Amino acid sequence: MSPVPPSLSLAPRGGLGLKPEHYREVHETGDTSLWVEVHPENYMVDGGPRLTWLEAIRSDRDLSFHGVGASLGGLDPLDDKHFKRLRELIERYQPEQVSEHAAWCTHDGAYYSDLLPLPRTREAQANLINHIEAFQTSIGRRILIENPTNYLPFASEMDEPDFLVETAQRAGCGLLVDVNNIWISANNVGGDARAYIDAVPADLVGEIHIAGHSEDPNLGAALLIDSHGSAVAEPVWQLLDYALGRFGPKPVLVERDADIPPFAELRAERDRADALLLEVARRANVAA
Repeated sequence: MSPVPPSLSLAPRGGLGLKPEHYREVHETGDTSLWVEVHPENYMVDGGPRLTWLEAIRSDRDLSFHGVGASLGGLDPLDDKHFKRLRELIERYQPEQVSEHAAWCTHDGAYYSDLLPLPRTREAQANLINHIEAFQTSIGRRILIENPTNYLPFASEMDEPDFLVETAQRAGCGLLVDVNNIWISANNVGGDARAYIDAVPADLVGEIHIAGHSEDPNLGAALLIDSHGSAVAEPVWQLLDYALGRFGPKPVLVERDADIPPFAELRAERDRADALLLEVARRANVAA
């Protein structure tokens, strides 16, 4: 287990993925419970308006870094230059949380602009654990790792939730549970989405993601695509409700990376997640 301190923590409220189209509206909203998440790779620059806006937005609300470029599941050595830039951003903005994907996106020095799932084998798990430990040591933070989206069945020696839970426990990290990814994977390759959530210990969960998906243009609903380009589907909202019932209140992020709508539309989805979180907290207090 890596000798790193725990992350700071986000409040169990709803957040939004921060997009340049909405910098001003996010900055000017008076609701400082609205936290934001960014891909740090988009801010690995020496200066300019992106960094200026992020500093202004960070000044009065919580911030999470959600990486997409570490390739923790890849076989290539981790990129020291990437981690140097990430450390610089962490030192400057002090995010409450840092997360990455249990996936790979590099091989033999080539970068693939996708987050590809791993075979769930002991060999792949050992490599992933080593990379998580190196990542955490490099940035001096405990991180969360996110479950992937699956489109085809892969070589497997264990179920995905067991693979990720054991990985997190051995590496000393936490889990980011993407409910949309669970729903898509269950649809595409089979499995019980609720049973997946039941297999994850609540104390490992540091954040939850929800997002929209789309149907494959040729296969239709038989193959769902993790597009992040539409509103969150009702079955995903229902699965989020179930997950919060299991895990208790956790920070919930609404992701949108394509076909970016007006801020008001995303804010309405965030407010729906926030209302659900407050209801879960209320039910827990009544039960106590």
